[in-house]
Amino acid sequence: MNSTAPHAPEAVCLGESLVTFLPSRPGRLADVPSFDRSLGGAESNVACTLAGAGHRTRWVSRVGADGFGDYLVRAVAAYGVDTSAVGRDPHRPTGVYFRTAGERATGPDGGPDLSEVLYYRAGSAASAMSAETVAAADTDAGRVLHLTGITAALSADCLGLLRRLTADRPGRPLVSFDVNYRAGLWPGAPAGPEVLLDLARGCDVVFVGEDEAEAAWGVAGGPAAVRAALPEPPVLVVKEGPAGATAFTPQTPGGLFAPAARVDVAAPVGAGDAFAAGFLSATLRGLPPLERLRHGHLFAAAALTVPGDLAAPPSREHAGELAALPDDDWGRLHLGPGWTARAGTPAGKARTP
Repeated sequence: MNSTAPHAPEAVCLGESLVTFLPSRPGRLADVPSFDRSLGGAESNVACTLAGAGHRTRWVSRVGADGFGDYLVRAVAAYGVDTSAVGRDPHRPTGVYFRTAGERATGPDGGPDLSEVLYYRAGSAASAMSAETVAAADTDAGRVLHLTGITAALSADCLGLLRRLTADRPGRPLVSFDVNYRAGLWPGAPAGPEVLLDLARGCDVVFVGEDEAEAAWGVAGGPAAVRAALPEPPVLVVKEGPAGATAFTPQTPGGLFAPAARVDVAAPVGAGDAFAAGFLSATLRGLPPLERLRHGHLFAAAALTVPGDLAAPPSREHAGELAALPDDDWGRLHLGPGWTARAGTPAGKARTP
């Protein structure tokens, strides 16, 4: 990792954030009468969550010179994130999207429990990010640089930027990459999965879901099969839905599985970004692989127990106590809405169903 100045960011997150319009009541987009405004974006979600966990973070992006851009910069900064590297584009708009409740679709086929999502981001300000418009001094200032595959799908210039950032080069920080495969972002681009695989091979920490690996690369057979298809990253985290996650690291080359805590889910969105933030928070603090995975699960549980994409993570002390629980006590954890606000001993957080 880079050595940084005392006030430099610990983590830099680069990617597009969009103004998100959430339905005022359940139903199809065609039937929802009004929407509430919020912010969305995988990378800014990670930045905001890391800031909430006490880390110095920077968000690098571009927004339009419009009211939506003003809102996004203000909203992200309110979480304590450094937004000084967010550029303004006078010719392109800030992206927006509308969605209903439910899980986001990974593959091309939806389902009754999956959300409807409509993106209005083509030609957005963020899609003009490139190796020429984004300064290396902004992206390489931290110990960790977090990226996702979403950025690669925005434009050829964005893909070129990600290729530069994931290339082996002097002074490169530890590069974290969440595959975030969404078939809808790659229309008419059958090479999209191969692009994501190629980018992931150049990174230091990679997050991918079992469902993503199968949808994008046709890899089935569990975490070991994903590791066989992606042996290059020193750290590979394979997310296995509500069951848990497996980390392949230099300390655990054969894979270490950590079950997720049981969670009373309020809304099934934002968990993947929160998991990445929790794992990276523990990585920045030098914690062992099991505690990194458990921090990921705890941060994901915080997101799952609130209605929106973003949630305040548990305090560092609270998360540390829970992550250090013996296996049996961890297995009895059952977390519901409001759990991050409760203080007390670790035994006070665990309850049986």
